[in-house]
Amino acid sequence: MRRLNIVQICDHLGWEGSRMHGVKRLFAWMIPRFDRSRFNVSLISLRRKDLSEDTLEQFGIDVTYMARHKFDLATYPALLKVLRKKQADIVHMHGYGATTFGRLCAWRMGIPSILHEHANLGDTPWFQKVADRVLAPHTDIAIAVSESTAEFTTRARLMPAEKTKVVYLGAPLDEFARPRSAEEIAQARAALGIVPGTIAVGTVTRLMPSKGNEYLVAATPAILARHPDARVYIAGEGELQGALEAQAHALGLGDRLVFLGFQRDVAAVLAAYDVLVFPSLWEGTPLTVFETLAMGKPIVASDADGLLDVLTHDHDALVVPRRDAAALAGAICTLIEQPELASRLAANARQTGTGYDIQAFVTKMERLYILLHETSRASKRQSVLQADMSFLAS
Repeated sequence: MRRLNIVQICDHLGWEGSRMHGVKRLFAWMIPRFDRSRFNVSLISLRRKDLSEDTLEQFGIDVTYMARHKFDLATYPALLKVLRKKQADIVHMHGYGATTFGRLCAWRMGIPSILHEHANLGDTPWFQKVADRVLAPHTDIAIAVSESTAEFTTRARLMPAEKTKVVYLGAPLDEFARPRSAEEIAQARAALGIVPGTIAVGTVTRLMPSKGNEYLVAATPAILARHPDARVYIAGEGELQGALEAQAHALGLGDRLVFLGFQRDVAAVLAAYDVLVFPSLWEGTPLTVFETLAMGKPIVASDADGLLDVLTHDHDALVVPRRDAAALAGAICTLIEQPELASRLAANARQTGTGYDIQAFVTKMERLYILLHETSRASKRQSVLQADMSFLAS
């Protein structure tokens, strides 16, 4: 069989000047892992190229930047032209604009289309509902990254339940699950300025409303009161950095809560921490939780739906209610005070993490692409209702 031309389409590759976060990291992990003898996978971003020094091109990924505004109706003919030039066999779309314009183009070209939903945003604007209702019959399959995201996909994005499948992402286990020596961990801690003997409590996150970092800041005084030798570290950047720094200053935390800023080597940061914290308010399922599981770290997490999909309380994490700084502080202190519990959770986390390998996700997508290419046109886009799709959940 000839190589299939798979075109991934996304709205954008992060925020203005955004470095290797979220969606960029996913594409950087995913696209190079496809079997190049069978698949030619490229990427289209509907926005212009950002000015970040961290680009996907450095991974050998073919990226087309369309530099289109969010509501630019000319995106449709421009995207159609690019897809025809690429001789696209299948489009795999991420984001509202991408799934709207991309499905219109796939409908026009008569090729299979995949809607991939990564978030649970509660609801969608009225104009997106109109587009989703019109385009649902012309969508082969919708992929959701968690059970709560699948519910959002069917309820708010109006995809039929029988076409909506939960397929979990993952992390590169070869990078995150490998053993790390005591010397390597010590070097990682030293690079972050973590003084020997310090209990490092931390998170790797984007400083945005959904991540709930203000509750970790609010929990810090109670953690320090019980454990003066602890320090809290927040690695990441984002729109709420100023507000979070002001909150920490108002609490008089000084250098006991450290904002590390953007960290390129996420694995090294996770290795340096003693306890990992996910205080999210809502999530699809964050990539960082897969990385943390793979590394076998003790975890304290909120009960955000996307976290509950992969974490089990008192098995591989301690789970506390969202928006509850006291509960967050209490769980963190429990792990500090009960090293045997922390070790048990960490060991179970590593075992859980083996089930979320990004290569396994890529393999599922390869099988899905072949299935859709072989059956979608012949069955008038009913293949997803007729074929055995159980491999997506395996």
